Amino acid sequence: MTITGAWRRTAQGAGLLGADGTISASIFAEMTALAMRTGAINLGQGFPDEDGPAIVLEAAREAIANGVNQYPPGRGMPVLLEAIARHQQRFYGLTVDPATEVLVAAGATEALSATLLALLEPGDEVVTFEPFYDAYGGLIALAGGVHRTVRLRSPDFQPDLDELAAAVTDRTRIILINNPHNPTGTVFSRETLEQIVALAHKHDALIVTDEVYEHLTFGVAHLPVATLPGARERTVTISSGGKTFSTTGWKIGWLSAPAAIVTAILAVKQFLTYVNGAPFQPAMAVGLDLPDSYYTGIADDLQAKRDVLGGGLTAAGFTLTAPRGSYFIVADAAALGHPDAVEFCRSLPDLAGVVGIPITAFCLPEHKAEYASGVFCA
Repeated sequence: MTITGAWRRTAQGAGLLGADGTISASIFAEMTALAMRTGAINLGQGFPDEDGPAIVLEAAREAIANGVNQYPPGRGMPVLLEAIARHQQRFYGLTVDPATEVLVAAGATEALSATLLALLEPGDEVVTFEPFYDAYGGLIALAGGVHRTVRLRSPDFQPDLDELAAAVTDRTRIILINNPHNPTGTVFSRETLEQIVALAHKHDALIVTDEVYEHLTFGVAHLPVATLPGARERTVTISSGGKTFSTTGWKIGWLSAPAAIVTAILAVKQFLTYVNGAPFQPAMAVGLDLPDSYYTGIADDLQAKRDVLGGGLTAAGFTLTAPRGSYFIVADAAALGHPDAVEFCRSLPDLAGVVGIPITAFCLPEHKAEYASGVFCA
């Protein structure tokens, strides 16, 4: 029996469809299995190795004990919707209506999935930066979109603005950006963000921003696209509490956008997970209301860890650029005589007792050669 359907283009968009038409294991699954088999330290996992704030965890336990265990409202529990609105005002001066301009989702990935499925027509183009978070390729393909990229190059991984302008055309429906950026750790300049807004207006495109690392920046403030002149009315801002509060398994994410756009996304989202995480939603609201000292503290702690990892990689002979945000460092193994990061990563458990991910896992097939020696470390 031939199994047809959207799975094929989704797998192809994610780079997982083999030449023989079968789905191959992702490099993440391969390297995680390798780490488990060898006992190596896994530097390819994008999640924290410690629990979040005790007050947030206790709030979840209290919610369970108090019976918050059934379906929450479709848009999200009011306590969380209101906390998200307060957060946007407190940190960025953005005023959003919690009742009509905010939507809670099963993590940022569902928020992104629902957004692309709701707002794309078959053949619409989506522009992302490359390397790109691996889910983007699969989700764009699932939604029937056409994926276009603008490459980010070391050492600073900032885009060439002429290349960006050339990539966005009247065929572009969505400009999708991840800032701070996974996997390079770059934080895009105001000039870049302003050009994105200008191009969106010129070509009547929407802007979708994945800002899950918004509070994990080092020496530079996070600048949401929606705060820029002319951006808010055409921007969907996506974030989550998983990275900020070290609760990735809770899968509590959200988006904010003008009410008409949120309504369109909800029309699709309600048929994905419907709702999720009832006892975790009030707990996430507690986290969003934590004092400024918590937010500066998590960034300072992560910067110290970045410096330890970066110092070790540099001492080992890698070439790297210190990231300005997120969990990630891209190390170039070419200086160590390893031009092929895929084979290098497969040998790392025996060489050093660690596992990394080749940065080519985040690239289109036709561009992998340009990033062949890069290793992603978290």
